[in-house]
Amino acid sequence: MRVSRLKQVVAMASTLVFGTMCAATAAPPLQAVPFVFVGTAAECGGPAGSNIVTSAWLGGMGLPDNGGDNGVPATANDPHRGLLLSKNGPTTDCSSAGVVIRHAPRTITELNFDYRKGGHCGAGAPRFNITTEAGFTYFVGCAAGVPTPAPQDPTQWQRVTFSEATPVTPQLATNPPFVFGTTPVKQLAIVFDEGTDSTSAEDPNGVGLAVLDNISVNGQFITSGVGIADGNSGKAHGRNGDDDDD
Repeated sequence: MRVSRLKQVVAMASTLVFGTMCAATAAPPLQAVPFVFVGTAAECGGPAGSNIVTSAWLGGMGLPDNGGDNGVPATANDPHRGLLLSKNGPTTDCSSAGVVIRHAPRTITELNFDYRKGGHCGAGAPRFNITTEAGFTYFVGCAAGVPTPAPQDPTQWQRVTFSEATPVTPQLATNPPFVFGTTPVKQLAIVFDEGTDSTSAEDPNGVGLAVLDNISVNGQFITSGVGIADGNSGKAHGRNGDDDDD
């Protein structure tokens, strides 16, 4: 993981995430804004990254946005937006795809997302990157979460939950422990940087992609989104930190 440069890219995409709000104003809803990172040789400390990464909210890719069951007449006309994260090449390539979680709370008690079975759910990706107000970064990977059938489609989708019982990996061994419900959080993102050479229990061949939906923080769900970021544009075509229209 090229963590230092990746943190800079995520930080750029996170502009205004934690803006000051009036006490009388309700907190804005969570948003998951796509981004990609394709590093230069200087940024990577070696070969430059390749244009092999994609992060995109796509119609028809996910579960019904209205919370209904998948694959039934009642939700047939729902947009079914889902989040595609893809890395079409080796894990060692200096590139990644992901989303920044805007308007995330300063204290996190629980994290979740649903993923479509058959995609990649590894120890390192897709993962939540948590950066604290003290400037320390921590990782919680998909495989570390507690799996349960996703309520909208329990046969084809899985929900993973991360909470106080979840192992949290510090970026550096010298980081203080991260404590769910206590440690103040500055920035939250989901990152996908494991490629077609990385396998997992449900992905023995290494497909290099995952489809996510129902991303949640402290029980507040993101059921859809907008924007496409890929290795050619380097940013989302819509609402994101590089082209912010908040």
